[in-house]
Amino acid sequence: MRVAAVQFAPVFGEKSRNIAVVRRLLCQTRADLFVLPELCTTGYQFRDKEELLRYAEGLDGPTVREFVSLASEVGATIVFGFAELRGGEVCNSAAVVSPKGLVGVYRKIHLFGREKELFVAGDEEPPVFDVDGLRLGVMICYDWAFCEVGRVLMVKGAQVVAHPANLMLPFCQKAMPIRALENRLFYVTANRTGEEARVEPPCRFTGLSQIVAPDGSILAVAGRTQTTVITADIDPQIADRKEIAEGVNLLEDRRPHLYRALCGNRSSTDRPGS
Repeated sequence: MRVAAVQFAPVFGEKSRNIAVVRRLLCQTRADLFVLPELCTTGYQFRDKEELLRYAEGLDGPTVREFVSLASEVGATIVFGFAELRGGEVCNSAAVVSPKGLVGVYRKIHLFGREKELFVAGDEEPPVFDVDGLRLGVMICYDWAFCEVGRVLMVKGAQVVAHPANLMLPFCQKAMPIRALENRLFYVTANRTGEEARVEPPCRFTGLSQIVAPDGSILAVAGRTQTTVITADIDPQIADRKEIAEGVNLLEDRRPHLYRALCGNRSSTDRPGS
């Protein structure tokens, strides 16, 4: 199958314009799975909750319907980030749609910086969706920094991880080959470009979207500023093979009963010697 990461600079508040850019890019590219950036329909830097609520939509809103239509038009699955209105609050979410309709949604569980003042964090494990036989995991942007997210998706059987992002720090793109290697998964990171300066400090996005293989090799990478779609042809079944050497299996060799500290909420003051 062919997977793709879509990189561009959404214009804040211009939903129709941003979706038109996405439509043009997708219609020019053949792929089975397209991954778009975080909050790709609205832009990122909301001034306050009141403004965010004006742009948020439910799963039954026009944006999801339009992306289902686009998925049908290009004959592919699409993962895209948007501001999801849910019970009067807003989640930083990624919807998965196919030509058949809405497959599901993931709500970002690790909020970054000012996001904590605006959004409600997701409170469910990252899901794995079955999309025509592909086991697709989803995480959003800052989730990359928590190795537990990738490990949960691995244990739940994911083969490919869609990773919508609005990355500003220089670390993620360096870390994703390790995330891929330690979990033996394909990762498709779709980052945005450009800058938003609607509040201080400005947000400068790093581009460099990439597709990484289970052995940590980078299959495709975009530039820092270009609007583009990068693609790679992959065999998802490679991600089912967790052996890194004879008799060495990353899934079977886990010892979860010794990882109990990961389930706590320890602060720096709880550490020995602190």
